[in-house]
Amino acid sequence: MINIFGRSFGAPSNLTRLILLSILSGTLMVLDHRGHHLEKIRAGLNLLAYPVQVIAAAPTQVFHGIADFLTTRGALRRDNEKLLAERQLLLAKLQKFETLEEENRRLRRMIGSATQVTEKVLAAELIEVSSEPFTRKIVVAKGSQDGVYVGQSVIDAHGIMGQVTQVSSRVSRVTLITDAGHAIPVFDNRSGLRMLVFGTGDPDKLKIPYLTASADIKEGDLLVSSGMGGTFQPGYPVAHVVKIINDSNEAFLTVTGKPTAQLNHGKQVMLIWGNKPARSGDTRK
Repeated sequence: MINIFGRSFGAPSNLTRLILLSILSGTLMVLDHRGHHLEKIRAGLNLLAYPVQVIAAAPTQVFHGIADFLTTRGALRRDNEKLLAERQLLLAKLQKFETLEEENRRLRRMIGSATQVTEKVLAAELIEVSSEPFTRKIVVAKGSQDGVYVGQSVIDAHGIMGQVTQVSSRVSRVTLITDAGHAIPVFDNRSGLRMLVFGTGDPDKLKIPYLTASADIKEGDLLVSSGMGGTFQPGYPVAHVVKIINDSNEAFLTVTGKPTAQLNHGKQVMLIWGNKPARSGDTRK
């Protein structure tokens, strides 16, 4: 019961409450629609509710932030590893390209050297180097099926390397000019003095014997193949004179030369034609 001004009234029924509340709600909605009187109240309520919303959303945002960080870091790590692998591959390819480029330059120099004297040349891959003491021999991947013959001259871009001394169908053995049993006729490019150059077994040393003190030879002179004997083509560089010893107690000079060919460098040699196969070559057994 409700007591108002001394009069007692019964509590309104549920239906009456529903009707009154409905009328009140409708009235407030109409007033808000026309005058927007509740906007400030709504804005204030939203302002009060914002910290609660931020706190409620914080765990989710932190979770997503951590997940994004881990995902991004993992992706960056994978990308970095991939880029490093690609970089190593590119560096390896670059090294190979540089090697091929240098080999091509070396081949062009050898071909240019060969074509100055002879028209037919053949590049051959070096596949074996003899390891015997005082024996300077190599094996190349060309043989009789390629027209290679015993006594054929072998050169590089800088001069004569040696001559073919053994031939099979697919490979050939070459004796280098530094072999202890090899000799080649040459002449001094400056003075025209004829002489023989012998191998010593040393990969960088040649000897020129039987020259007297009156011989016109000087340190630094270039010795080139003379073509005598028919084994080697004339005009190819063979050696530079690097040392001359004139001992008054000796009948002959001690003359030392260094090969112009780079006998210990490169993987290719050049076989040249134009010289006849030697019947009794300059290689001494």
